[in-house]
Amino acid sequence: MTKQTGDEFRAELAWRSSFETEGRWGIPLVRRQQLVDGKIDLIAYADTKPHDIEANTRRGVHFFIDDPRFEGIYKNPDNTLAKVAQYRFLLTPDHSVYADMKPWMQLQSVAKSRWVGACWQSHGLTVYPTMSWGTAQTFEFCFRGFERGGTVAIATYACKSAKSLYLPGYYEMLRQLEPEHIICLGEPFPEMSEVDIVVDHVKARKAVR
Repeated sequence: MTKQTGDEFRAELAWRSSFETEGRWGIPLVRRQQLVDGKIDLIAYADTKPHDIEANTRRGVHFFIDDPRFEGIYKNPDNTLAKVAQYRFLLTPDHSVYADMKPWMQLQSVAKSRWVGACWQSHGLTVYPTMSWGTAQTFEFCFRGFERGGTVAIATYACKSAKSLYLPGYYEMLRQLEPEHIICLGEPFPEMSEVDIVVDHVKARKAVR
């Protein structure tokens, strides 16, 4: 990937339009990247900090946290670029796609997540898209902006009481994306045999200090 110059990056922030897009919605495309070697471990974005210690920077950064804690990344990605670049890999921000949100807001959440991922990739960082979905009406766009056959990330630890709502979106993700690897934060449901990388959500909440 070609790293952007400072002028190109500032132009991108002004128009948010320079990255390649995919599908009828024009959602920014996050390219498929090879899974990093070795054990996969995660740290919450809320626990990251500038000049972090090696024990933390060997981990990937997840965003399965409240939206306000990472909203500033989309608004001013240059402010946090050096900090997130320390870490082994990044999952894209998990902007919420709640069932009671208006469709345009759900679509915006998906597009913002993919835009940040494309932005990070343009700076040479390793990025895997976070997949989230709402009701069936979101399936048309919530899996767009991603190349088939790569690595995706999901979370189940906050969904244990909503299995009947969660699984249809999971199966649709499999159908549309055919992921090679699935990183799951939290224990998968028994029906999710395709998940090959499980990360303990309690350990992922604990940064080394």
